[in-house]
Amino acid sequence: MAKLIRNGTVVTATDQYQADIRIEDGIIVQIGLDLETEGADIIDAQGHYVFPGGIDPHTHLEMPFGGTVTADDFETGTKAAAFGGTTTIIDFCLTNKGVPLSQSVQTWHNKAKGKAVIDYSFHLMIAEITDDVLAELPTMIHDEGITSLKVFMAYKNVFQADDGTLYRTMLEAKRHGALVMVHAENGDVIDYLIKEALDAGNTEPIYHALTRPSLIEGEATGRAAKLTALANSQLYVVHVTCEEAVQQIAEARNQGVDVWGETCPQYLMLDQSYLEKPNFEGAKYVWSPPLRPQFHQDALWTALKNGQLQTLGSDHCSFNFKGQKELGLGDFSKIPNGGPCIEDRFSILFSEGVLKGRITLNQFVDIVSTRSAKLFGLFPRKGTISVGCDADIVIFDPQATRVISSETHHMNVDYNPFEGLEITGEPVTVLSRGEYVIRDKQFVGTPGIGQFLKRETYPSSSLQVTSKQPADQRGTTHV
Repeated sequence: MAKLIRNGTVVTATDQYQADIRIEDGIIVQIGLDLETEGADIIDAQGHYVFPGGIDPHTHLEMPFGGTVTADDFETGTKAAAFGGTTTIIDFCLTNKGVPLSQSVQTWHNKAKGKAVIDYSFHLMIAEITDDVLAELPTMIHDEGITSLKVFMAYKNVFQADDGTLYRTMLEAKRHGALVMVHAENGDVIDYLIKEALDAGNTEPIYHALTRPSLIEGEATGRAAKLTALANSQLYVVHVTCEEAVQQIAEARNQGVDVWGETCPQYLMLDQSYLEKPNFEGAKYVWSPPLRPQFHQDALWTALKNGQLQTLGSDHCSFNFKGQKELGLGDFSKIPNGGPCIEDRFSILFSEGVLKGRITLNQFVDIVSTRSAKLFGLFPRKGTISVGCDADIVIFDPQATRVISSETHHMNVDYNPFEGLEITGEPVTVLSRGEYVIRDKQFVGTPGIGQFLKRETYPSSSLQVTSKQPADQRGTTHV
């Protein structure tokens, strides 16, 4: 049945206007005033914003880590995402040395099959560059449509790749049109600092932050940017937390290097002091990179405002406090790294960003949806509202208030890092390809209806950084 969204204010990364939207067969087919209503399911959006569905470029669902597995799978995680206004996620597919990339990808397909309630895609971890990996990469990128490659510069003896692997990945990415992503921390130095702390008897959660100082995130970010320049490739730095990393990204972009940066709500809203909570409560706030001293938050907000950082990922990596975070009792290095954020990413950015004057409404849409669609080969199918796009739409009440709490959230985890935070603005109805997933704040979706998205290659010709200018809104790719 056709749907007609009426009386709402349509907001994209570039425009804001009053219009009706007609949806047929999951596609936006008409935008205008006083559209024909006959035969359509009417959605009254009076007093509400009509946003493109959020795109979360950074999630970890049903991911093994630290001797356990994240608490949210592709059903609970995507359901929570939908409640929060996100209609597409890109999850990280982990790989193992010596195991075919195709086997790892199939494992991730199996995790999502029959569970996802919204659309999804994968990033592919690169742990080594061998003849077998080189032989498989073209198939992964061009046939599987997995056009982003993740390299860890941290987690020594677990995920960390050496600089040679990173550089060769960049060369291959340039050749095949993939976007290289890095977790930018100096894993070798962190490994030494952790051993030093434990030898001294320092075992509490705060030492997770103290052994991963911001200087070495900045160093790794700068190193990755310089290797990108050498390879004449493209780079996306995930979960930027600190002023030093922002400076390295800004400097590289000012020199014309094709570098992009993502931050996360936890780094905008929480600070290092949370890791000092008594009774091991600080373990709830163990992410990598760690939360920083509060002054770094201003640098991140400024970077989002001026375009030095371009996206907001959740880095959703949920572990229960009871039984999972507690694995690190007596040894902070054994606390599973990560936290639940997939549900609150969208509304936190609106409430703390738009309503507090830190970013504009159009910037909000770009940061929470459009820019990720462009960078990761989904635009214009996703990430905007225009004729011919998938009808991924969020009807958003800008005046509704709520208090974030683990008692009311939909994530499959026993705490919320933003517990007690009052925010303004809430998704009311969420459509994925024209079908209700959330209707009047109630879940009405179907597990398994989410589709895997094969993505286009990196759009370097339309998104290329211009020397000494912040990124603009011009980038497009065609699906």
